[in-house]
Amino acid sequence: MDFRLLGPFEARHEGQLVEVGSRRQERCLLGVLLLDPGRLVTTERLIDLLWHGAPPGSARGAVHTYIGRLRASLTPYGVRISTRGDGYLVEPDGHRVDVTEFAALVRQAGGVSDPAERVSLLDRALALRRGPLLADTADDELRERLHAPVEELRLVAVELWAQAQLALDRHTLAITELTPLVARYPTREQLVAILMTALYRDARRAEALGLYRRTRDLLVAELGVEPGSRLREVHRRVLADDDRLERTVQPAYLVRVRDESLPWSVGGHPALDFCNTFAGWGHEPPLPGAEWLRGYRTLAVWTGHVGLADEVAVSRLLHLAQRSPDEADDALTAARALRAELYACLVDPDDRRAFDAVARYAEAAARTLVFRRDVDGRGRWWPDLAAGLRLPVHAAAWSAAQLLADPRRLTVRTCPGERCGWLFLDETGLRRWCSLGTCGSREAGTPCRSA
Repeated sequence: MDFRLLGPFEARHEGQLVEVGSRRQERCLLGVLLLDPGRLVTTERLIDLLWHGAPPGSARGAVHTYIGRLRASLTPYGVRISTRGDGYLVEPDGHRVDVTEFAALVRQAGGVSDPAERVSLLDRALALRRGPLLADTADDELRERLHAPVEELRLVAVELWAQAQLALDRHTLAITELTPLVARYPTREQLVAILMTALYRDARRAEALGLYRRTRDLLVAELGVEPGSRLREVHRRVLADDDRLERTVQPAYLVRVRDESLPWSVGGHPALDFCNTFAGWGHEPPLPGAEWLRGYRTLAVWTGHVGLADEVAVSRLLHLAQRSPDEADDALTAARALRAELYACLVDPDDRRAFDAVARYAEAAARTLVFRRDVDGRGRWWPDLAAGLRLPVHAAAWSAAQLLADPRRLTVRTCPGERCGWLFLDETGLRRWCSLGTCGSREAGTPCRSA
């Protein structure tokens, strides 16, 4: 069966419309169950939604009757509505629901790097929407209660679509799509930031600045807050005629490995490059905030790229991460925590707490190391695959311990730029600025400082 909820309710079998439910409330109840196939919805929840918290005494019996009628009309098409405890669910059984397909396409689009491919996926997703959720079935009050997560996902999809269009230099398309949405959601800062960028690229700088001014006034008047860092940064760049707004939002300093975007290695040591995976591009002090390690896959690929693990280990990690996503997320969280402690330790040699925290990670890593012959014939300590998904954490921690025990540790410098913060080795003692042309420290005349 093919169920369509993004607009008027429709049920189709082999392309032909199927009449489901003789009453609007029956189709509405089915729509609620189909919003998340396979997930239990309690009878109390159904009653609350169908009667807006003021049900008649016969509500429970009515729900039971509706379920019976729906089963009778859907069973011939292989649709099963199961009873579990005090609730009901629609068994997935391979049936297609446009809301589920929409969410899957948006998630898939968020994981691809090619802007043309992302636009294609999001065009397919957005084309599924024929109107408001359950347009002819749910009343306004129920739709408002059910629609919020679906509408939020739609806005995310449009934001991703618009950013991809900007990457393809199609700013006019982005303006056309975003202008009515920003009018409807004037305090959604991500939408405003993308629209400001598109207007600037379309030689409409005054309109971009006017949009920021109206948004800021509204945020202050209605919510009592100033715009966030992302929107303020776009405003600053528009004011300064910053040519970075003319380029795509893809970071300038990156490499592509296994379809992952990794930061260009400028630190001179794997432990420094590990810290530099969150340095740069508009962070708020005291710590950098541009997150390169977006997911576990990026962490695993980065570990192999900088030589902390071999390609066999990386392939194994990627396979394990697919099988155990929760464990992968836990390992990524641990890696980010290690990175924050190491960064603090490197920029402030007197921070004994941060040093001790890194030491604990290093001690745990030491218990997992094995001594193996490298390809050049020399021996080397490697993190053992028996460590599983935490292997990259141990590899980074061991690299950090090696740096902290190395005399070169005393030559680490840190860039003072508010939008940079990169760490690098300066063994010559002659470098005054970091390698990043984006940070602006050279123009400001402020040299990088010894860490």
